[in-house]
Amino acid sequence: MSGRGFEFLEHTSDVYVRAYGRSVSEAFEEAGRALFSVLVRNLETVKGVRELEVGARGYDKHSLLYDWLERMLLVFQLEKLVASEVKVLELSTTGEDLVIRGRVRGETFDPNRHVPGIDVKSPTYWLMEVSESESGAEVKFVLDI
Repeated sequence: MSGRGFEFLEHTSDVYVRAYGRSVSEAFEEAGRALFSVLVRNLETVKGVRELEVGARGYDKHSLLYDWLERMLLVFQLEKLVASEVKVLELSTTGEDLVIRGRVRGETFDPNRHVPGIDVKSPTYWLMEVSESESGAEVKFVLDI
């Protein structure tokens, strides 16, 4: 696996995503970017003028990815922030939990500038995978639309 990014995989009714990077942190960053690119079609036009801290936790990497994506969705739904940048600042273990702390940067959703994408109800555990190897990390997940 080289580089980083995300792609959409075939699925009959929902959005199926594969995100990858050189590390789990990069794969989680790309997963967040993929979610925002589903919510807003012209993500490349979003300016990085507003920033929020985001944290998530889980008992394993699957539950951590689920909570991370759910927190990203809440940033959009509650804060009205469209993030063009997603950065993992820390990925650690606290007691028995995995903890991720990150930052999203973007701007407030403006229907006059941003092309709405697909309304996402929730991330799901369906077809979820988190894998690591010497060549990098990859996550797969389905977004319920």
